[in-house]
Amino acid sequence: MQILRTPDERFAALPDWPYAPRYHQLADADGTSLRLHYVDEGPRDGAQVLLLHGEPSWAFLYRKVIAGLVAKGCRVIAPDLIGFGRSDKPADRGDYTYERHVAWMSQWLTELDLKGLTLFCQDWGGLIGLRLVAAFPERFAGVVVANTGLPTGGGMTDGFKAWLNFSQSVPQMPIGMLINGGTMRDLSPEEVAAYDAPFPDESYKEGARQFPALVPVTPEHASVAQNLQAWTVLERFERPLVTAFSDGDPITKGGEAPFQARVPGAQGQPHVTLHGGHFLQEDSPDAIVEVISDLITRRG
Repeated sequence: MQILRTPDERFAALPDWPYAPRYHQLADADGTSLRLHYVDEGPRDGAQVLLLHGEPSWAFLYRKVIAGLVAKGCRVIAPDLIGFGRSDKPADRGDYTYERHVAWMSQWLTELDLKGLTLFCQDWGGLIGLRLVAAFPERFAGVVVANTGLPTGGGMTDGFKAWLNFSQSVPQMPIGMLINGGTMRDLSPEEVAAYDAPFPDESYKEGARQFPALVPVTPEHASVAQNLQAWTVLERFERPLVTAFSDGDPITKGGEAPFQARVPGAQGQPHVTLHGGHFLQEDSPDAIVEVISDLITRRG
């Protein structure tokens, strides 16, 4: 597996990003070593919060959420998925599979021995993060699900279909512009540049291009069986699960319904609708902090 690594200087002087990089070496099944980047901020004895980003963003998406949660005394951990942010990037699209990402993040989670986690997951952070909950339910004390899903081949929204078609056909993928287009507010030029920073050229974007095609929206997609199995675990998950979808995301509109209906831990929870587009972390970071903090407080 050929690996690309974004030069460190691409991440200099990012706005609202004072966080020191941390790294963990992963071993792929084929023997390749991959470096995964993550943020780990706040007191070691604080309530532990895991923030998982999706496509095509990175942990920068959570910069204000991290600050807000640390101010409340939480330990906040925010990794970059392989192929994104400061993490290593396989150069071949074929090296990106759903199951490989679940395996990589499972390895990271268990080797760091993270426990008692409150997960906030959005976009692919949910597709992967909810698989982690299903594989290691004992490590999660609560879950907040936002603008994501755990699809099992049952089709797609018109919004996702448009995104899929665009992502597979656009000659150059404008990452920062895509994030800006998925928010209700206009990002500053510096913020747009921060989302472009992980990708010096198109060769670094193979993961960003491949991820939309991996979402199991048809019965023929890989990982349908694994997601069905994960749902059988979630349908027994009794720890609190709160949905916090946004009011302006055509891609995941209505996606909160199966979680509210099928997960025991979602019953009686104060589910919320937050203001924002697909990347609601940019539109409602303070509200996200409160949703997570309230869940931790109610849990005791």
